[in-house]
Amino acid sequence: MEKIRWGILGCGKIAHKFAADLRLVKDAALVAVASRDQENAIEFSKLHSAQFAFNSYEALVTCEPVDVIYIATPHGFHHEHALLCLNHKKAVLCEKAFALNLHQVKEMIDTARKNGVFLMEAFWTKFLPQYEKVIEIIRSGEIGELKMIQADFGFRAPQPTPQRLYDPRLGGGALLDIGIYPVFLSVSLLGKPQEVSALMKPYSSGVDEQIGVTLKFKNGELAILSASFATDTPCEAIIVGTQGYIRMKDRFYNPVSNLELVKDKNPAQPIPVFKEEGYGYQFEARHVSECLRSNLIDSPIMSHADSILLMETLDCVRQKCGIKYDVD
Repeated sequence: MEKIRWGILGCGKIAHKFAADLRLVKDAALVAVASRDQENAIEFSKLHSAQFAFNSYEALVTCEPVDVIYIATPHGFHHEHALLCLNHKKAVLCEKAFALNLHQVKEMIDTARKNGVFLMEAFWTKFLPQYEKVIEIIRSGEIGELKMIQADFGFRAPQPTPQRLYDPRLGGGALLDIGIYPVFLSVSLLGKPQEVSALMKPYSSGVDEQIGVTLKFKNGELAILSASFATDTPCEAIIVGTQGYIRMKDRFYNPVSNLELVKDKNPAQPIPVFKEEGYGYQFEARHVSECLRSNLIDSPIMSHADSILLMETLDCVRQKCGIKYDVD
């Protein structure tokens, strides 16, 4: 296999960014794209030099040259589209949120294992250089024993408001769209929470416009998290230990984020982090290449178990707040 041959299912904004970043992956080539809108697919394929442009997802999953498919549709459709790919023996990198609930996530994973096909949630943050730097600092013991995480993600919803943000049929609500990032950071660093508390302010459709979440972990560590479609927030994460803390500034989930280290109440010190051109999706794409070349069906970095824990936690938060989807 000279190059990993990619297909992209869904030709929206995030798909454009991913396609652009595939150019930075030496052993990757975009060969096919699919959209329900033929003109959109053709325009996308021309812009990103893909050989095939399909107006159906079924045509993409039966395209012989495609090795792996990146699913970039709204998360309300991830379960359906992932199963379509997996049942046609196509490896899958599926955008977050992986699905709408734990039952769907487990069915996706079971299908991947049954068919012996690679499946990974596209949680790009976990592959970014600044996240890897944070892990390195924590493991070094430089900030001592981890005790608390504070993280937020909020923006004022644009007008006219995109339907996907608030439509329960599409998995709308701040939690699954953006609150997933603070929750991800917390469970990635601290594991499975022992207690979950949450409050939300509902939108007229019943999903959450704003949400606040507190997680308590095995050794008493706390995560205090929030997400909002009602207002712009700092979008920072502060990871606090017994000897200092790390501040992930400027959109903590994003490759543009900058890191600071504060110890013993001294002035904050910037932490140098490797920066690379692109939007930041190339890091996860490179990892997928490594997994496929090693004939893996489960990533050792963003594993099936990681996705199960994340969705299990999100389901618990929704249950605490009374947020329900039709598929629950």
